[in-house]
Amino acid sequence: MDHKNSERQRDLTGYKYVAKEDPQIDAFVQQVEVAAADKPVKEERVTWSKKADFLLSVIGFAVDLGNVWRFPTTCYSNGGGAFLIPYTVCFLFGGLPLFFMELSLGQYHRTGCITLWNKLCPALKGVGFAIIFINLYMSFYYNTIIATAFYYLYSSFTLELPWTTCGNSWNTEDCVTPYYVVWVTAIAPYVILLCLLVRGLTLPGAFTGVRYYLTPNLAILKDYRVWQAAAQQIFFSLGPGFGVLLAFSSYNPFHNNCYRDAIVTSLINCLTSFLAGFVVFSVLGYLAEVQFTSVEEVAIKAGQGLIFEVYPEALAKMPGSTIWAIIFFFMLITLGLDSTFGGLESIVTALSDQFPNTLGKHREKFLVGLLCICFLGAVPTTTYSGELWSIFYDTFGTSNPMITVVFVETLGVCYGYGFRRLGRDIHEMLGFTPGFYWQACWAVVGPLFLFFMAFLTWWQTPKLHEMDERFPTWTNYLGYGICCTSVLWIPGYIIYSFFASSGSISERLHSMFTSPLPKKSDLNSIQCNQ
Repeated sequence: MDHKNSERQRDLTGYKYVAKEDPQIDAFVQQVEVAAADKPVKEERVTWSKKADFLLSVIGFAVDLGNVWRFPTTCYSNGGGAFLIPYTVCFLFGGLPLFFMELSLGQYHRTGCITLWNKLCPALKGVGFAIIFINLYMSFYYNTIIATAFYYLYSSFTLELPWTTCGNSWNTEDCVTPYYVVWVTAIAPYVILLCLLVRGLTLPGAFTGVRYYLTPNLAILKDYRVWQAAAQQIFFSLGPGFGVLLAFSSYNPFHNNCYRDAIVTSLINCLTSFLAGFVVFSVLGYLAEVQFTSVEEVAIKAGQGLIFEVYPEALAKMPGSTIWAIIFFFMLITLGLDSTFGGLESIVTALSDQFPNTLGKHREKFLVGLLCICFLGAVPTTTYSGELWSIFYDTFGTSNPMITVVFVETLGVCYGYGFRRLGRDIHEMLGFTPGFYWQACWAVVGPLFLFFMAFLTWWQTPKLHEMDERFPTWTNYLGYGICCTSVLWIPGYIIYSFFASSGSISERLHSMFTSPLPKKSDLNSIQCNQ
């Protein structure tokens, strides 16, 4: 009897077993050994030096310009206080469960958003590549916003703010300024937000703006576009679907309490958006007071230029305007940098894990090349049509494909890998299995909700030339092309997987859409049969 074949002892997914000579068991063991090569290596991957480093990195990524810029803009464009209702619903049944799901997957499997699918559902590896492109498109306009904040910060170091006077090169005929113009970065925004909130609430007209912010217009909830906007805001802010949560959590210790991390960081994120709404609307109320107009009129005129038009104008009218301008734009920079670092880390981690012998071994050179790509993609947003390019990238590069990618990701995890299996993985890490709420959101509520949102996104894709006459009609066709560069990775990789695999059609589909990792019930049955 060959000792090597008659007795094997392995440690797979935490289970030790002894397989004695049996042809069927021997074949299964070989299959298990191949799958075990993808088992998370708990010792080799580096981890965060401190728990606070991880938490502040996640908070810094999640709490970003979207909380101060995108959330107030989306809020007042969708009924003010009424928007908080769909926003809360989307958070409870979509954002929070998926936030926890991504933290758990990253921590358990300890890999980026591409190679993760080798262990979950191999045919959906295109989801990881789609996430890479979404992050790239976001960096194109996001970094320009940060650069603009740097420029405004630099321009604020003067006794008289430059946008308080006319006759400047950037002024229009009506003397209006157009748009074009980890520890510290995570904590500083809260200190600054509180300072701005206290100052804003002491301004005349502030409570008029706050009243507009909190008064719900329930009739607007019948409009599906409000719910669509709430879903996009949640995913844009919390970050599931960007691969950053997977990347950050992949460096956690295996038994880190990611459940508590998910609850704390997601609540901080949403409460920060709520707090930022008070800051912004108190200032909008003040601006409406001094302009003898309504808060709604001020808000509608602002549009995408809220943080670089309306807010600077309001700051310029305050006593001590220079100090407040410096504080405000410094806050924007600290908010933006963390999210930029997170997006780049998602791309670097994913591609380094996918190509360890090329990109992984030359991480610094790869990062330099990535930054050059981000710079070139951002060049159009620095031109006189920069505002239009930013809207274009935001609409077609991130918002529209993101919902679709998150929907497919949820299906792959919950039905390819299995939501009950995910629960067992969490039990192995944390010592308890997620309850009914989590499993119901993962298995039923979340997929149905995301399917509805994805359907509306593609069925009602906005025509930019109807939203803003400055857009030529051809931009919509270019926008569909931008969407396809990310989303088509999903069906493209499924087709590739089908022809790259062997066996009958049913055998190919089974290997493509089921996890290659062994189920613990299979390992237990082998042990019991000895």
